[in-house]
Amino acid sequence: MPDADHWMRQAIEQARLALAADEVPIGCVIVHEPTARLIGVGYNRRESDRDPTAHAEMIAMRQAGAALGHWRLLDCTLYVTLEPCPMCAGAMVNARISKLVYGCDDPKAGAVRTLFQLCSDPRLNHRLEVQPGVLAEECAQLLRDFFKIRRTKPAARDAPPPQ
Repeated sequence: MPDADHWMRQAIEQARLALAADEVPIGCVIVHEPTARLIGVGYNRRESDRDPTAHAEMIAMRQAGAALGHWRLLDCTLYVTLEPCPMCAGAMVNARISKLVYGCDDPKAGAVRTLFQLCSDPRLNHRLEVQPGVLAEECAQLLRDFFKIRRTKPAARDAPPPQ
């Protein structure tokens, strides 16, 4: 049975696809635990899709729902390279994801343990088991490298729109 490192490496491969597409390198995979089957994959596509909701987790959850034929993602573990934002953490609660495994913390937008604790908030109708820090350094390095390059060479999409 594959372990957390195995699945996080799959998420890192998705993050590398984002990087190749000049997107922020965040990747996600969802595993249906009873069958150990990969049922959803995604990487950041906000710029490519021109969609503020096209986060890696949202894309993977849509695929997982289609694979299971239901919006409830019971008995599923979501692996993502960066601590989820409020939108994604809220969607995980709503989808009834059983477990979240993530790589590095997000001090600017983390909604699992850094800024907010949505996945464990007792006021919500569902809580997730959370395992942070899996391959954290490798996940963080991808982001550091991306933003280092971005600071020295802005992407064409960052230019002002034509008049």
